[in-house]
Amino acid sequence: MPAEVLLRATRAVVGGAEVACSVRVRDGIVVALEAYDDSAGEAEVVELAPDEVLLPGLVDTHVHVNEPGRTEWEGFASATRAAAAGGVTTIVDMPLNSIPPTTTVAALDLKRAAARGQAWVDVGFWGGAVVGAELEGLHEAGVFGFKCFLLDSGVEEFGWLEFDQLVDAMEVTARLDSLMLVHAEDDDLIEQHVHGRAYDGFLASRPKAAENSAIGLVIDAARRTGGRAHVVHLSSSEAVPALREARAGGVDVSVETCPHYLVFEAGSIPDGATELKCCPPIRDAGNRDALWAALAAGDIDLVVSDHSPCTADLKRRDSGDFAEAWGGIASLQLGLPAVWTAARERGLPLTDVVRWMSTAPARRVGLVGKGDITVGADADFCVFAPDEPWTVDVARLHHKNPVSPYSGRTLAGTVRETWLHGAPIDLAADPRGRLLSREGATP
Repeated sequence: MPAEVLLRATRAVVGGAEVACSVRVRDGIVVALEAYDDSAGEAEVVELAPDEVLLPGLVDTHVHVNEPGRTEWEGFASATRAAAAGGVTTIVDMPLNSIPPTTTVAALDLKRAAARGQAWVDVGFWGGAVVGAELEGLHEAGVFGFKCFLLDSGVEEFGWLEFDQLVDAMEVTARLDSLMLVHAEDDDLIEQHVHGRAYDGFLASRPKAAENSAIGLVIDAARRTGGRAHVVHLSSSEAVPALREARAGGVDVSVETCPHYLVFEAGSIPDGATELKCCPPIRDAGNRDALWAALAAGDIDLVVSDHSPCTADLKRRDSGDFAEAWGGIASLQLGLPAVWTAARERGLPLTDVVRWMSTAPARRVGLVGKGDITVGADADFCVFAPDEPWTVDVARLHHKNPVSPYSGRTLAGTVRETWLHGAPIDLAADPRGRLLSREGATP
């Protein structure tokens, strides 16, 4: 690329507003925001088409890459190519499903070694909070926070925390000013191993009450410790009032939901459709509408993929048995058009989608220079054609295994180009993604 580039867009999402502007980029950084028709000077001009909108690159802080150890499920090369194709320029990798899990500094080193040289987008890492985890060491080594479970994670190498153990861990993370992410379901309220093809049976086995109860524990732990907490993949809309009340009372707790909870609903899921199994589960249409209302009201902070793929055989499409199937949905490449399609149907603007999927994740996690088009930020962009429809063909998706509940679904909005550090990502060229560490860390 030339020394300086000027991107001209009749529509760009900048600082939460849609404007016409020119974005001047030098050395991979945004150096100026100018009027649309300002002189380019010596810069090379890149003119966006009239039907394109310049967005900040998306930030997906909930991605299971699974490498090393379960690379047949997903790896850094395939996951980051999918991210780039979906307008995502930064991911943060979850600590479990890889072997070993990222619960020690040595395991983090293995993760970084696996990712180095095969990341098409920037990659950060979460540490794992299990009994005996090296919380302080991982924090100093640059993880962006920690992830824990309040019930069996589904993989034996990543244990769960009882409530008193969660409090103990959050005493440490509070002292470190680190973020604790929690998979919040109460095992005592879940009926395990409900076999069969009936989605209704699986849904009934993991009721809203299981989420509501566990989220109450997260709020209690955050209140006791003064620590920062984050509830991952919220499915139960009934938990929103408790979260709202806690925040009003000064508890530092945030919450995310995921595209599949906003797009699908239980009444339309056929029996045996295990590609739609996730935990907590996709719930009824009224619950979905309530999640949208909470997003619009600001009670849900962000939307991330919870990209949790597996090999096709683990989805048990042969039997359609929900008890046997792996719970996880692969949507890293599809999040933006999926959420935008549903948001537009509800009269919500693209600026809201950008806030939920780029700005808010970057800010909550502490990803400096990400999530907005502003002077001094990384020149990471998504060139998006919001009115161009397309139909999902799983064979053309970049994640490793061709399994997706979005197969055959027509979505609004096409990612035409993704820029990283001031240049378009070329999937036929060498990867240019960087491995990120928490600001102030010494990895």
